[in-house]
Amino acid sequence: MNSDMYLLVLGVIVAYLLGSISSSVWIGRIFYHKDVRQYGSHNAGTTNTIRVLGLAPGIVVLLIDAFKGWLAVKLDFLFLTEATLNQKVFFDVALAVAVVLGHVFPIYTGFKGGKGVATLMGMGLAIYPEAFVASVLIFALVFLATRYVSLSSILAATAFPFLEMFVFRQTEPALRYFSVFIGLFIIITHRKNIGRLLRGDESKLSLSKKKGDSCR
Repeated sequence: MNSDMYLLVLGVIVAYLLGSISSSVWIGRIFYHKDVRQYGSHNAGTTNTIRVLGLAPGIVVLLIDAFKGWLAVKLDFLFLTEATLNQKVFFDVALAVAVVLGHVFPIYTGFKGGKGVATLMGMGLAIYPEAFVASVLIFALVFLATRYVSLSSILAATAFPFLEMFVFRQTEPALRYFSVFIGLFIIITHRKNIGRLLRGDESKLSLSKKKGDSCR
């Protein structure tokens, strides 16, 4: 393996380590003396942070998790060389996968993280800006109508690859396939939520709820 390839591998490792920064866990421990993974849905993500700690820390977690997804992809220039520049698309996909896996399986906090939605949002903004904005609008509309974060995420994820391929006419095969992977990934990570939705016992999210609400 030559030095150019070593740089690409290093970039993927850095993206994973960046994704492993579990903002919800660290904010909960430092400022609230709580591990959000021990409450509510036991998930280290934005929704559970809002339910356990409150709206303000939840928004901070959302912004940090989205930012690390965006940053991991945008740092590609640090690792690409003239010899590997033609591999930028594939490298960006590898960085995106690594940062999301870091969020879901964070090395710093026992490999128990979130579902990756916020990090995928940041990554999506970096790679698929138009489809990302459209998917966020779908999420917002579904959430306003239902108050189900899980259903909003699932429907936005389902629409995402179709928007990218058929509305915004993505022609790069690697990015087309990856958009499908993103949609499937979100659906798979929400499989328990899908079961609860079908049974009718999925919890809605009220932004006016106080922290400490025990929700799934």
